[in-house]
Amino acid sequence: MTAIHKLRQFVGEIAELVDSNAAEHALLHYGKDALRQLIRVDDWLPEAYARPSPERYQQFLLYADARQRFSVVSFVWGPGQQTPIHDHTVWGLIGVLRGAELAAPYARRDDGSLHPTGDEVRLEAGDVEAVSPAIGDIHRVRNAYDDRTSISIHVYGANIGGVRRSTYSPDGVPKPFISGYSNQTLPNLWDLSKELLRP
Repeated sequence: MTAIHKLRQFVGEIAELVDSNAAEHALLHYGKDALRQLIRVDDWLPEAYARPSPERYQQFLLYADARQRFSVVSFVWGPGQQTPIHDHTVWGLIGVLRGAELAAPYARRDDGSLHPTGDEVRLEAGDVEAVSPAIGDIHRVRNAYDDRTSISIHVYGANIGGVRRSTYSPDGVPKPFISGYSNQTLPNLWDLSKELLRP
């Protein structure tokens, strides 16, 4: 049985941060701390939301705020899988739960083209990174491993499965997309019956 109460507690912490109307830099700072706590021990993610697909990486919705102010997603990366270059248009936090991933940051030149802004950033299990239009929002992400699955937990400042975003060709030409989700059901965070019956 998974320790799903950890995800429930995390959702509550993010909801409190969003409710506080904190400035984005404060929200990202305290949100990083909360996400680090969630991914510190890999014992809470239900197996249904940790399964890779041989076709493409999976984006499983774990929780969406009723007012679509934030969402929590597990990204499951099969061996060697990667995203195209893409943006988010909202703030986001990424924490690696299992394995490792590599993120290549990009920025836009004055002529609209994109250029890499440094080496790929390697995130190991337990590492947390932030993105937003204010601090850097365009990157390409890939599984650091060609022989095993990696899983990262993402928190976004919207229902990311309904946000109009863009992927980009290397020369910066945008192609609109909405990512959607890989699952049709959500983990049940709210059945406390077994937890409350424990001695």
